[in-house]
Amino acid sequence: MRKCYFDHVATNPLLPEVFDAMVPYFKEEFGNPLSVYELGVKAREAIENARQSVASLINAKPSTIVFTSSGAEANNFALKGIALAKQNEGKHLIVSRVEHHSVLNTARSLEKMGFIVTWLPVDKYGLVDPDAVRKAIVKETILISITHASSEIGTLEPIQEIAKIAKEKKVLLHSDGVATTGNIPVDVKELGVDLYSMAAHQFYGPKGAGALYIREGIRIVPLIYGGIQESGRRAGTENVPAIVGMGKAAEISAKEMDKRFNHCKVLRDKIIEGVSSIENVYLTGHPDNRLPHHASFVVEYIEGEAMLLMLAMKGIYAASGSACSSKALKSSPVLLSMGIPSALAQGSVVFSVGIDNSEEDVTYFLNEFPQVVKKLRDMSPFAKGWKTNIESDKCYTGGQ
Repeated sequence: MRKCYFDHVATNPLLPEVFDAMVPYFKEEFGNPLSVYELGVKAREAIENARQSVASLINAKPSTIVFTSSGAEANNFALKGIALAKQNEGKHLIVSRVEHHSVLNTARSLEKMGFIVTWLPVDKYGLVDPDAVRKAIVKETILISITHASSEIGTLEPIQEIAKIAKEKKVLLHSDGVATTGNIPVDVKELGVDLYSMAAHQFYGPKGAGALYIREGIRIVPLIYGGIQESGRRAGTENVPAIVGMGKAAEISAKEMDKRFNHCKVLRDKIIEGVSSIENVYLTGHPDNRLPHHASFVVEYIEGEAMLLMLAMKGIYAASGSACSSKALKSSPVLLSMGIPSALAQGSVVFSVGIDNSEEDVTYFLNEFPQVVKKLRDMSPFAKGWKTNIESDKCYTGGQ
């Protein structure tokens, strides 16, 4: 049976070159980076080389990169660290409703600590309106957090426009770049962000390695106290192999960016065209302004989990909603925020391609998926007479 992995937004396989770069730091180069002798010095040099590679990937200075254990930690660090550092200036944050759970839940935890959060709405494409950001800013606003792209719907947000507003109002801007870093060109200086989150496994590096870009001059309170690691911003003995792997993956991503982008976009467009031709299946997110490897849909009358299980039986691996919400057995807050009815949001499915996928994989999938939909609808008690508030132009987003 053919195996087709279409869940690259959940994670990616480790590149062989990345694995090879990591191996010595599990074995012979095992030193603690704070040690003054040779083993420690070599470990410290490896970390700083990785820091340079990650910084280069997003056009930043190495000193602005703080390594973390994940993108989720980087998001927590950004929101909590800035909120606590600036709470004497104000306790108001602005957060969009299409953020990853690591941002949404961190913001909710800050609300319980006495901070006030303005939750920004989005349009039917999942786009944040920069004017809405401007209107939400008040004297007490200390931080805006808007994702660069949602891993659930793939829509790219107008970060540059929002950054200009934030700078004009003297408010810090954080963006979750986990879905974008290594997949599209990222230049934090052009974007104008003050903080930017990343995760290595999203660009063929190891799990357990992430980073937060913190623009020079920004004061932030650590999440983890203890030693002087990461310039005092994150205590704890560094995970040297994972950091080295993230650096190597960043280096390769920078070299192969255009090739990856073009390869994935061709496959993505073929998936969107093929799946959109199925009756009562609707593309979610923006039809054009989206991640090059991402295609997401809602399917009437059936549940996302049922589709995933049946596809897996055919060797096709995909997702329903984000990796952090697909097992929650409730409608995605991202889809609900776009105005998609709760019942229809249950039929969410996301296909994300990668560098190892081929046109043959996509052809196989497009032959099998319509059969899966038909079979499940034949079993669905809702398939006859069940209605939703869907626009009549065949595509929920208004495109295609």
